[in-house]
Amino acid sequence: METISFARGAPAPELLPLEELADCAETVLAREGKTILSYGAGAGYTPLRELIGEWFDVHPGRVLLTNGGLQGLDLLARKLARGNTLVCEWPTYDRAYKLFLQAGASILVATVDDHGVDPVNVEIALVGQMKAAFIYVIPTFQNPTGTTLTDERRQSLVQFLRRRDMLIVEDDPYSLVRFEGEPLPALFDYSGKTSVYMSSFSKTIAPGLRVGFTILPDKLADELAAEATDTYITPVLLSQAVVCEFIRRGSFAPNLQRVNEQLRIRRDAMLAALEKHFAGATWVKPDGGYFIWLQLPVPADAREILARAQGVAAVAGPEFTGPVNCIRLAYSYAAPDEIETGIERLAAAV
Repeated sequence: METISFARGAPAPELLPLEELADCAETVLAREGKTILSYGAGAGYTPLRELIGEWFDVHPGRVLLTNGGLQGLDLLARKLARGNTLVCEWPTYDRAYKLFLQAGASILVATVDDHGVDPVNVEIALVGQMKAAFIYVIPTFQNPTGTTLTDERRQSLVQFLRRRDMLIVEDDPYSLVRFEGEPLPALFDYSGKTSVYMSSFSKTIAPGLRVGFTILPDKLADELAAEATDTYITPVLLSQAVVCEFIRRGSFAPNLQRVNEQLRIRRDAMLAALEKHFAGATWVKPDGGYFIWLQLPVPADAREILARAQGVAAVAGPEFTGPVNCIRLAYSYAAPDEIETGIERLAAAV
């Protein structure tokens, strides 16, 4: 029996624009191969930094390109989190949480509900704290819950954190992967572009390119660029040049539309399968992104269920610091015609 995976938060291979990326790679190598195959600036490929600066209306000097978004977060954690207190959503992205622990941070948590992280819980978490280094949030199509922070909560959160003079670190790799509803302003916009904004092209082009970016305040951008240089000398300039070429030639928007249409089909297939096979459980219908957070009736133990499930894989809630009765289901990787079979197999193990 072949395993159907709902564990991988990645686009299915058939969603990758292989031929277009191959042509972009050929083009940039012919045009500037001697440059992009050599060492370069630790902050990354200048034309892509300039393009992202145009997108967000910031100086390109504030843009740091890294080998995937997670490496940018690692650099930031090593700079700001070591020995300090920070705030995370609960539950939260597992790899980010591990990075913060490895950096020696003390972590406070604020609960995520169906409408994203609750600003009231953030205030409660910070009671008695003189100074916290930053708050880490994934406001749109959150990993692992798939929830989106409402516009009212976004404004409230930014206003509260501004009064505390506390840095916001916004991780936003999913907001362009939207199937329904209207886009919401980023926390970055509500902060007057003074907060930290992180994203990557892993969800919108291809994860194997490993191109992430972080927009930082000027001084912090310079410091992290120097740290990047000391860590790996230069990021993968070839991949960054391929991404830049892909965008400049007008391929980004139509590819994103194609991918979103296919992901919507997968999401709808999973929602229909959950309705059919998981009576008594609850979940939030996401308007985009990759994930559905399945909440089973207590006292279900997701770890035990997944251990005995045959032919299907997913990730238990505790991996994301979440409740034991929850399972993160990624609909992005499995083929649409596999999804109901996978959900049926999972239900058989409950």
